[in-house]
Amino acid sequence: MKVLACVIGCATFALTACTEFQGTPPSVNGQPADYRTSDVPEGLRAMAAPYQDLSEVRINDSDGCYVYRYTGPVETTFLPLRTNEGRPICSRSPEI
Repeated sequence: MKVLACVIGCATFALTACTEFQGTPPSVNGQPADYRTSDVPEGLRAMAAPYQDLSEVRINDSDGCYVYRYTGPVETTFLPLRTNEGRPICSRSPEI
C-alpha cells in the first residue's frame, strides 16, 4: 500500500512539471511590450549583436532592458539583448 501511494505521489509530481506556465507578458506603462520579428524597431535590430534571435523580444519590467527568447538544449529562457560590445540594450536609463 505504501508503495502504491508513493508511486501515485511521484507520478502526480512528475506530471505537474509538464504544465506550461501562463504568466503575464512584460509591460511598459501598462502596455504589452513584446515584439515579434516584424515588429522589432529597425534601430534596435541595428544595435543588437548578430548572434541573438530577434524572433521574440520583450522589455523587462524590472530594469527596462530588452530581452530576447533563447532556446537552449535544456530550456527556453529570456536573456538580455546586447550590443556587439556586450552592453545591454535598455529603453530607459538605469536608476541609481
